[in-house]
Amino acid sequence: MRIVKNKEEILNRLTDFHGHLGPYVVVGCRMGMIANNELGDDPFEKKAVVETGIGPPLSCIVDGVQFSSGCTLGKGNLEIKDKGEPKVIFSAEEKSVSITLREKTWKKIDNVEDEILEQVSREIFDASSNELFHIETKDSEFSEL
Repeated sequence: MRIVKNKEEILNRLTDFHGHLGPYVVVGCRMGMIANNELGDDPFEKKAVVETGIGPPLSCIVDGVQFSSGCTLGKGNLEIKDKGEPKVIFSAEEKSVSITLREKTWKKIDNVEDEILEQVSREIFDASSNELFHIETKDSEFSEL
């Protein structure tokens, strides 16, 4: 994947990949970006377990994770569990990071009007990681993996 440094290019490419710019695909993208910072950006060296299930709109997180982390169904290093939660657990070697969308943000997304979906998506992209997510890093793999 070509390295992208500018916000608009990331959002444009994410929109092309997913089909539209929605809050959950941006959440997934941000989750993958955090995982890359914590575990490295080599998509062959990490795994992702996404707990959203396969039902939209929550499952749009899966596309964001694939887009930014490089973990994909095709490579076999992405697993989807049907827990209905906006949570992803990434692991690489002896380190793992669990990223869960904070309830406040989840409620905001679920109650957003269609006319402002893109605006809210951009706000999510710009928000701090700590504002959006509960992030837990461990030096050994999570037992769920």
